[in-house]
Amino acid sequence: MTCRTSHALGGPVGWLTVLALVAGCAPSVTDCPRCDTLVIAAIGEPDHLLPPFVWQSVGRDIDDLVFDRLAVLGPSRSPLDLGGYRPALAERWERIDSVAWRFHLRSAAWGDGRPVTAADVVFSFEAHQDPELDAVARGSLEGLRAVAEDSATVRIQFDRPRPDQLYDATYHVRIFPRHLWDSIPRDRWGAASEPARLIGSGQYRVVEWQRGQFLVLEATGAEPPPIRRVIWRFVGAPDAASNLIITGEADLLETIPDPVRRPEFESLADYRVQVYPSSVYGFLGFNLRQENRLSDVRVRRALERALDRETLALAVFGAGTTVPDGPMSPQLWLWQAPAPAVADTSRAASLLDEAGWPRSAGGERRQNGRPLAVDILVPGTSATRRNMAIAIQERWSRLGIAATVSSVDFPVFQERLENGRFETFIGAWLDEPHPRSLADQWTRTGWDRQNYGHYANPAFDSLFSAAMAEPDPATTRQLWREALAILNQDVPAIWLYSPGNAAVVHRRLVPPTEFKPFAWLTDLPGWRLSAPPERSATPD
Repeated sequence: MTCRTSHALGGPVGWLTVLALVAGCAPSVTDCPRCDTLVIAAIGEPDHLLPPFVWQSVGRDIDDLVFDRLAVLGPSRSPLDLGGYRPALAERWERIDSVAWRFHLRSAAWGDGRPVTAADVVFSFEAHQDPELDAVARGSLEGLRAVAEDSATVRIQFDRPRPDQLYDATYHVRIFPRHLWDSIPRDRWGAASEPARLIGSGQYRVVEWQRGQFLVLEATGAEPPPIRRVIWRFVGAPDAASNLIITGEADLLETIPDPVRRPEFESLADYRVQVYPSSVYGFLGFNLRQENRLSDVRVRRALERALDRETLALAVFGAGTTVPDGPMSPQLWLWQAPAPAVADTSRAASLLDEAGWPRSAGGERRQNGRPLAVDILVPGTSATRRNMAIAIQERWSRLGIAATVSSVDFPVFQERLENGRFETFIGAWLDEPHPRSLADQWTRTGWDRQNYGHYANPAFDSLFSAAMAEPDPATTRQLWREALAILNQDVPAIWLYSPGNAAVVHRRLVPPTEFKPFAWLTDLPGWRLSAPPERSATPD
């Protein structure tokens, strides 16, 4: 059987066609040695794909293939390393002075054939900076202005010298076509998601999006890459994504949702498990919005000291998991090897005693007759976070703490975080190469974004701002470390894990390198397809 498919769609793909592609291309390497369709099992679905609106990881993965940045930071490179960037939409660039850079665009076209111009770049930057759209990157673009010098040249102007200018000019903004969006009022952009408008200058274009079911990308250009069609199958639960692999209906799963199931995937003849670095860090966050038992830093420190975090992390996530000493993964350039995160239950008990929570005759911690009770909120879609919460619950109970675990659907989880209806929660954030994203997560300015616990410390915020403004990279690093020391002293969260990722990949797919932790599908155009195995002749 062969399953090479036509690429001139001539219209919507249709669900029946997608099912045929999935069924025809998944069963085995020998049956389908040259399939050029890749099916990805995705947990969750993006709300939108227009770059200013994209924040979910699946949406980022898709946009990485459709929309170009001006330049791309290489893997394992610091954003302050000016030699760490490679061309994307811009073929070259140079520093004009201490507050300006000039970018020269390569000859490129949108998916509808119109040329990409500097006006598109300016339009894209202005859209990301528009308060009405409130893009995730808006705060990172303050004090920056894009100016078209001619049709193929853009100047990025900053309000002050700082070491991360090249990063800000290239990382946050994916360029999209002005001619398809400037005629639509921006308050209506969120409702406009038809594929005909979701075109970029990347090597793939959106050809169909059936909400709640699937999305199809098709390769563009005269010399398309080996993988010419990419299909995302959207499911709402980790088990459903895993089953798409087990039944042969998908070729690729970004990471095994529950490490306990890894041997099951390793036993699949047509798939391999590929381990690659993670840019995720997980934590237990405290709700500090109002005065309560968790407002006492002694209680938070006791809850932290009660946990042998290294043992918990390895038990839940398996080998390759590390425990960070702050809100970061090992991929962030601020990372340094932390001291072992071992439990000190004696010190934890003393802290609770000092805070006025002694053990009662029955063993519970009580204050004025009230038990010390703590609820842990987790998304029901994450088996690992649920398992981590149960393990923490058991450790805390040894200290006389009445811990409970509330597992809810992800939309409910998100709604409760945004409205402060939780005591603690287990969260997991995806790093960016620059620690600037910590502003949304842990500074006062992030209260309306991802700082759901409303932690605030002026000393931390001040050092954070100083690190952002410091032009010397070595001094910048020192300021960041001082800021993180204050954060750790306050214990707004307990840093729990940074896992290694284990993707499940069909054996006919041959990535050129290991997956990149910040953008695992970026190199998809360079993936190869394995040749069919030689079969020896056998007598009839």
